Amino acid sequence: MQSLMTPGHKPVQVEILEAEIRKVCGSFDLEPMRRSGVVNGDVTTRRVGPFDTAIVALDASEVARSTRSIRQDPGEYFFLLVQDAGQCRVEQGDHVAELLPGDMFLVDSVKPSTFLYRGERSNQVSLHIPRDEVVHRFGNACAGGLPILRDDPLWVAMRAVIAKMLLEDGAQAQLGEAFLCLMGAYLHSSRVAGVAAPAETLLSRALAMIDRHRADPAFGPRELATRLNVSERMLQRHFRPLGETPGHRLLNRRLELAHARLTARREQPSEGVTAVAFDCGFNDLSYFYREFRKKYGATPGAVARCH
Repeated sequence: MQSLMTPGHKPVQVEILEAEIRKVCGSFDLEPMRRSGVVNGDVTTRRVGPFDTAIVALDASEVARSTRSIRQDPGEYFFLLVQDAGQCRVEQGDHVAELLPGDMFLVDSVKPSTFLYRGERSNQVSLHIPRDEVVHRFGNACAGGLPILRDDPLWVAMRAVIAKMLLEDGAQAQLGEAFLCLMGAYLHSSRVAGVAAPAETLLSRALAMIDRHRADPAFGPRELATRLNVSERMLQRHFRPLGETPGHRLLNRRLELAHARLTARREQPSEGVTAVAFDCGFNDLSYFYREFRKKYGATPGAVARCH
């Protein structure tokens, strides 16, 4: 299995590495193999598709997220743990899995979990997926953790999408949506999730439709509701668990598309920025500049010149 990432290993104090992990993944307790209190490890972050992602390398004895840690840091995510090199034993609830390179496990951050490394070097990629979005789409099928079995053909497709997201620059919303759809298909085929509720089906269709039509300036929340044959109020109600409105979701997807196109160009004259704005669904340049700067902390032209 080809490696996804190659993070480095360097000697570091346990307390320092715990603090770095806490910044990225939340509160975990790290147990080193040696009494010196030093482990070889490193934690880096990057954006993979629409997901915040941690790349963790270490040679600890074990890492645990206890009930106390959850109380200290209640951040609610599912961590899709992808074993990239080495091995790890994951224990969460009734699930126990021995991860080898290529294996995946969906970890529930609100439940205690333990990761046993036995002092062997381990590299892992951890995609952070907002828990409320997963639960709203698929119900509680993932609660308490879930191994993704490699003997299922969908495992190949899921890993391929992850590899593609790692290779792409910028926010790849389409790939993120494709990955979530594959996860839903995996849950359904495993007879874990059961039949999706109408609200879940509606949200999935709405998110996919936004990604498909975001470059169309005439496409907005009203058009989205019309195509889904629901009222705008009902549509907003289905988006509420995500903490955003359909309009805000559409704006973010358009900004992400514009950012990806601007960063893909070596040189970007001012008229090029205008063309990108119109091509990404904006018909008001002042609004585009204001929202782009609010999201990325820089003007579109500045972002283009840096790349």
